[in-house]
Amino acid sequence: MSSEADLNGIERSAILLLSLGEDEAAEVMRHLGPREVQKLGSMMAKMAQVSTDQARTVLSDFRARLEHQTSLGIGSDQYIRGMLTKALGDKAGSIIDRILHGGEANGLENLKWMDARSVADLIKLEHPQVLAMILAYMEPEQASEVIHFLPERTVGEAMMRLASLETVQPGAIRELNEILEEQISGDSQSLQVATLGGPKAAAEILNRLETSRSGSILDQIRESEPELAEKVQEKMFVFDDLAKLDDRSLQVLLREVPSDSLVVALKGAPGPLRESFFANMSKRAAEMLRDDLEAKGPVRLSEVEAAQKAILQVAQRLDAAGQINLSGGGEEML
Repeated sequence: MSSEADLNGIERSAILLLSLGEDEAAEVMRHLGPREVQKLGSMMAKMAQVSTDQARTVLSDFRARLEHQTSLGIGSDQYIRGMLTKALGDKAGSIIDRILHGGEANGLENLKWMDARSVADLIKLEHPQVLAMILAYMEPEQASEVIHFLPERTVGEAMMRLASLETVQPGAIRELNEILEEQISGDSQSLQVATLGGPKAAAEILNRLETSRSGSILDQIRESEPELAEKVQEKMFVFDDLAKLDDRSLQVLLREVPSDSLVVALKGAPGPLRESFFANMSKRAAEMLRDDLEAKGPVRLSEVEAAQKAILQVAQRLDAAGQINLSGGGEEML
């Protein structure tokens, strides 16, 4: 486990919940979203050993923050918007809309607690437009998992419609919510206009699929809407884009990537990207990596793509945890 100074937000939260006790921790978890519960639960399960110093540091920091907290302005829209934007960055938009405008949808929210196969079984016969709205509402990670179990003939059209979405009217969300609630239960609520989908949302989902699958879906979109496909592709983050990371981010990433996976991934990487990795290693480590690349025999393209996708997922996880910056120093990366 990381030292006290190096603990990230998820690790600190997990230690705090473990320190609270079962009942109190359960009460806190009730107010978290499904993905947050999964991430925290997984981290808590991994923490076989928590030192006294680590627990003391986390609790002291938490207490210090509470002592400086004030109730003034807590309920204001500006405070909530600023807080969530700082915490979540670009991902905060839809969450802010739901909080500030009452955009809650129980039927859709319930899907977030289900496994990918169950969600796919529930929605696989729906119209592509309905699939687009549902996929747009999910977190990209879950949406990409669901896609694996959907009929391929409908996925391309659904993703094209998702990329074309900008706003969804209350009536459409209410109708979709009611359809889902009939199948998985829940109470209907009044809804506001919600911002869902768009090229970036489609790109975030496609980024999490195997290269061959995401390429196939993008080709389907391109056949019908070439300009839209171009917009989606511009928002996608691919392995070659790792060359644009700042040195610190690349060094953090290298510490998290197994050397065997890196060797396979770099077999299909261009020279400049390889040099970026070499430049952020010690001289000895770089020499060993060069030797491993030269000694490595032919590798199947599917294996290279799988290794690159795994490293991209590590990069996205580190970015979400605030440990690296995939945005290229403030500008959105292509």
